[in-house]
Amino acid sequence: MKISMIGAGNVAWHLSIAFENHHHQVCEVFSRQQSKAKALTAMLYQAEAKTDLDFSDSKAELFILAVADDAIAEVCSMLVLPENAILAHTSGTKSLEDLQKLIGSFHDLPIRCAVFYPLMTFSKQKKMQLKEVPFCIESDDAEAESQLVRLAQGMSNTVYLVSSQERKVLHVAAVFACNFTNHLMALAKEITNDEDLEFDLLKPLIRETFQKALAAEHPADVQTGPAVRGDKSTINNHLVYLNNRPDLFEIYEIMSESIQQWHA
Repeated sequence: MKISMIGAGNVAWHLSIAFENHHHQVCEVFSRQQSKAKALTAMLYQAEAKTDLDFSDSKAELFILAVADDAIAEVCSMLVLPENAILAHTSGTKSLEDLQKLIGSFHDLPIRCAVFYPLMTFSKQKKMQLKEVPFCIESDDAEAESQLVRLAQGMSNTVYLVSSQERKVLHVAAVFACNFTNHLMALAKEITNDEDLEFDLLKPLIRETFQKALAAEHPADVQTGPAVRGDKSTINNHLVYLNNRPDLFEIYEIMSESIQQWHA
């Protein structure tokens, strides 16, 4: 399949390389920062770094819109695609209907809109095994949907047809499971740093916690700590320690209350 990338961030970087590793051709890469487009094309076989969003003469069949959610409308307003091209965004929150309305507002030629959402956190520095990454596909064009499913199945063991509402729910759950837990670990590191303690002392505990949660039928089944035990004395001692950090005090109190209510 011939594919062009609109965006050159973390998602575009991983997908582009994966496409070529699975014998697809990346034709073009566009980024508002030309240096990023050139850096990505340097990793690819024969891709061109585009300086504008006019793809009217492109040989690509599929255009992957891998930009920030708040940039999608602006990009779509300037985008020029070949007739009957497939345009698929990679957003976890933007609906298929949102994309269709934007394309309908700015384009006269028929464009087949779709969603090609990899449910994963990406960083350029970390190599990713896409076989382990779930892909969520959506389109109301049967042929486009079939093509995207085949494309995803060539790279991943887990491919689902997921509606916009279902994808929104998954994205909310992902924020709790990924972003919030990572932030809590960042706060834990600040607590140890403030007392000149090594954060590395917590890493075996963190690994064991995640391993148990993933192995359990339900993560709540393996919940530990003072809140689940109803250990008010320990909770109060911790809150006294955190009294000079109102932000951490509030988070600790809210989390403890949530755990206690769950296990009441």
